[in-house]
Amino acid sequence: MSGDVHVRFCERLGVRFPRATHLQVYVRSKAAAERVMASLERFLEKRLRLKVNREKSAVGRPWERKFLGYRTTEDPKPKLMPDPQSVERRKLKLKELFRRGRGWSLDRTIRELNPILRGWGNYYRLSEVEGVFLDLDRWIWRRLRLQLWRQWKRPRTRVKELRKRGLDARRARTAAYNSRGPWWSAGSRWVSQALPTSMFRQKGLVSLLDQHRRLARAT
Repeated sequence: MSGDVHVRFCERLGVRFPRATHLQVYVRSKAAAERVMASLERFLEKRLRLKVNREKSAVGRPWERKFLGYRTTEDPKPKLMPDPQSVERRKLKLKELFRRGRGWSLDRTIRELNPILRGWGNYYRLSEVEGVFLDLDRWIWRRLRLQLWRQWKRPRTRVKELRKRGLDARRARTAAYNSRGPWWSAGSRWVSQALPTSMFRQKGLVSLLDQHRRLARAT
């Protein structure tokens, strides 16, 4: 009898059985965890004839083990948060989008970003740690500034664009002719002042922090 057939059979009998393929069990000690782990493996493999993934199954402290993209903090009262590795994978995917869109207008880039940000933020709506969303927001804002900075290319063009956005001539020249790289420039106070967060919001960019707070209020 396959695992899926066994689950359906249990349901017909009125026995509630989870369909999820991921499961975490919390106990008070490592010794207890190892006993429960061995019992679960025997039950799943012998009784239900399900295969246990040995690479993903292990005994560990809650904050050391991720679960469906989540992890807990080490606080006395643990809080849910996105797993740091999941955040890094999201950044890698966003970097690919920014690379593809180096020549895009800011409006188009924001249109491409928004569905991704809404989906990611909605998935992690159960998170109890806000700082993760704020940090990712700030990283995205800097990436957008980097995109514009690279599009302006020449120092003279950068001076012109920065002055158009409110910087005086001295600060615009200091920013445009600095000897640092594009990523540093995108995070500088001059570029941040000329391309403020409010500009991205006005153009409709989704804020992960704002969305998270709205979803938290709705639950």
